[in-house]
Amino acid sequence: MILQKPQCRARSKSMRGRFCRFINRRKKLLTFLQLLIWPAVIAFVAGGAGVRLNLTASVPVGLYWVSSGPESHFLEFCPPEPFGSLSVERAYRTRSTACPDGGEPLLKPVVAREGDFVEVSSKGISVNGSLIPNTGAKSHDTTGRPLSPWPLGFYLVTPGTVWVASSYNSRSFDSRYFGPICSSEIRHVLRPLLTGR
Repeated sequence: MILQKPQCRARSKSMRGRFCRFINRRKKLLTFLQLLIWPAVIAFVAGGAGVRLNLTASVPVGLYWVSSGPESHFLEFCPPEPFGSLSVERAYRTRSTACPDGGEPLLKPVVAREGDFVEVSSKGISVNGSLIPNTGAKSHDTTGRPLSPWPLGFYLVTPGTVWVASSYNSRSFDSRYFGPICSSEIRHVLRPLLTGR
């Protein structure tokens, strides 16, 4: 016995019209369900395979690969407290169970590692004497709420810590506000896989 796909055939015009509308609704429903389900399946599989999708402005939009190679200078991490909770409360980050503070991990470029000299000034973050563009801290966020920049001064990056800052986004929530992060807060080291820049 050969099974065939239902066709829009019926004995009378009224039956044919109802049957065709039923088939068309069913096709639309199946298409809609596929549009909902497939992105979730792809995200789940990609996440398990070590691929991360970034849609934020802190780093170029695109796909990033979990890696430990020398070209891996992006970090996925949970920000230190109390800055983590503040960023969730103010909706700088999406709510999630991924980090202890109830937010999604951040993805930022590493700008300074152990042994580097960091200067935090009103102009921004300098590493070993080179100013990183767009890293000057703001006094208020986009809705006018006050922000407290990391204390101005010179810092030697100590073992087990790194500084992260985005030169892509002048309003990035990064080390300009919360200083160095500990290696224990790092979830993954990433490299670009396919990005817009």
